[in-house]
Amino acid sequence: MAGLLAAMTVSLTGTRVSALALPWLVLTTTGSAAQTGLVAFAEMAPYVLVKALTGPLVDRVGPRRISWVGDVVSAAAAGAVVLLHAMDLLPLSALIALVAVVGAARGPGDLAKEIMVPEAAERGRVPLERATGLMGVTERLAQTVGPAAGGAVVALLGPLASLGISVTCFALGSVIAAWALPRGMGHRAPAQEAQEGYWRRFGQGFAFLRGEPLLLSVVVMVGVTNLLDAAFSQVLVFVWAKESGHGPAVVGLNSSVMGFTAVGGGLVAAAVAHRMRRRPVFFVAFLLAGPSRFLILAVDAPVWAMAAVFAVGGFAGGFLNPILGAISYERVPRRLLGRVNALSDSLAWAGIPLGGLVGGVAVAAAGLAPVLLAGGAVYALTTSLTGLRPEWREMDRLRGQGPPAVPAPWEGTDTTDVGNADQRSP
Repeated sequence: MAGLLAAMTVSLTGTRVSALALPWLVLTTTGSAAQTGLVAFAEMAPYVLVKALTGPLVDRVGPRRISWVGDVVSAAAAGAVVLLHAMDLLPLSALIALVAVVGAARGPGDLAKEIMVPEAAERGRVPLERATGLMGVTERLAQTVGPAAGGAVVALLGPLASLGISVTCFALGSVIAAWALPRGMGHRAPAQEAQEGYWRRFGQGFAFLRGEPLLLSVVVMVGVTNLLDAAFSQVLVFVWAKESGHGPAVVGLNSSVMGFTAVGGGLVAAAVAHRMRRRPVFFVAFLLAGPSRFLILAVDAPVWAMAAVFAVGGFAGGFLNPILGAISYERVPRRLLGRVNALSDSLAWAGIPLGGLVGGVAVAAAGLAPVLLAGGAVYALTTSLTGLRPEWREMDRLRGQGPPAVPAPWEGTDTTDVGNADQRSP
């Protein structure tokens, strides 16, 4: 469990640093919000597409191997960006191509780490909700360290030096995954299942997801909020930083404050999540964490007020991923985790590649303040209205039960005959 969390921490930190450095590099080089959104699209579109399609491959090959290979490819592509730009040999087309490689490698790499969480929890004898809480804390730590380091280095040394941090983090993540995780972890598919065709295995994941109304509803709601979050983080916040004169340092400060308090929220969730009613906590946390960021930037508040709003939103947001992770791991059979999580994550992330484009075009057409106000309003309506749907009452039904019982693969028990275990009513 410690090895997996360490690999996730450094890899996600590299992702967060590059998410700040690349947009700022494009915006300061070209001065174009639209081109900034285009580069963000070039990273996230392959991320979503490749992640959706590699679920069956991750289940078959094993997530441990996919994890460290994805980190190696990410490090190589990000390093090429640094080298070519330093040599003044990086036109926009080449930057887009390399960023697309980074996105394509991050998708399956992140997926592989996510689906090893239940097995790591079993090996470490950690309750599932606590494991998902620790995973959420890990993600929030990356959001804290990444923007802080990225913003400081960009302000002092420029975006290329910040990208160098990303390269180091990706490389270190691959080393940790290859060295610290046991070879038997992230097992390959059983021999009988490995002989099945790719599209048959892909269809099994799709069929299971289609039969789970709660998971589908989660995907739709998170898909809308992810699109808005992407517009905010990829374009709107950088345009605000430039127009307001605060620069990337304040962007990094706000993101780090939000990440730091989210770590606290995640730790509280890991400690008490098994005693909380998920539904009210989930929707109140979403309301506090989402719309407030848009609104506080729209009114041009002082830095201390912005930091306070981001702090409250971060603490509330720390409760979200532990709840979402526990719901997914409770409902999806272990042998289908790669396929189902790849599809659900990719569908939920489908709007992210469009977020930067939509944000850039909207700002060019209407100006920054109206777009921020509209984004906050849509965010609040999406999270509030979704909670009224009946399937959300199912959030606590399978608490503590987990997926259909399948013996642990490291115990040497045959796990091929589990087809009937997948047929659970929604």
